[in-house]
Amino acid sequence: MIREASEQQTVHVVDDDGAIRQAMCALLHAAGKHCVAYATADEFLDALPATGGGCLLLDINLPGTGGLELQEELRRRDVSLPIIFVTGHGDVPIAVQAMRDGAFDFLQKPFDDERLLESLDAALAADAAMQEEHDLDAEAGRLYDSLTEREREVLDLVVTGKPNKVIAFDLGVSQRTVEIHRSRVMKKMRARSLADLVKLHLRISPPAA
Repeated sequence: MIREASEQQTVHVVDDDGAIRQAMCALLHAAGKHCVAYATADEFLDALPATGGGCLLLDINLPGTGGLELQEELRRRDVSLPIIFVTGHGDVPIAVQAMRDGAFDFLQKPFDDERLLESLDAALAADAAMQEEHDLDAEAGRLYDSLTEREREVLDLVVTGKPNKVIAFDLGVSQRTVEIHRSRVMKKMRARSLADLVKLHLRISPPAA
C-alpha cells in the first residue's frame, strides 16, 4: 500500500499494476492530493472502515474481485464514495453500464493528466457535498432528539402550516400552551424562521417518493 501524506480528501487508487499505482500517486501528490493505492479490490475492502471521504479511482479489470464486483459490494454496504473507472477500449460498454449503476465517471486509456485531474476534482467536490448533506441530516436528527414528545407533536403540526389555534384544538390544549411549545421548538431546533423549521423537518422526515 502506497501512502502520500496530506490533510485533504483521499483519492483511493485500485490497480494491480504497480507501476501505474506509483505513477498515479506521484501525479496526485504533485497536484496536492492525498493518495492511497491498493493492488486489489479485496485490499481496499479490508481498509474500508478507515478510508473516510474522497473518491475511488478504480481499474475495471482486476484479478480476483473485479471493479464491477467492488462497485456492487460498496453499494451493498451503502458506501457512497464516488467511483471513477479506468477502462480499456473494449471495456467502454461495461463502463457505461457502471455509470448507469451509479459510477461517477470513466476514463478510457490512454487518458491525459488534465482529464484525470478534472474528473477527480469533480468527484471530490461531489463527495464533499454529500458529506455536508450527511452532516446536516445528522445534526437535524440530534436537534429533533432533544425535543419532548409534546414538542415533536407541535413541530409536526407547525410544519404543515396550521395556525396555533388549530394546533391547540387538534392537541386539546390552550393556544398559549402551543405558543410556548412552538417557541421552545424554534429555539431547540435552532430555526430562525418557519422556513428553516420546515427544511430541518424535511431532513428528519423526507417526503415519500
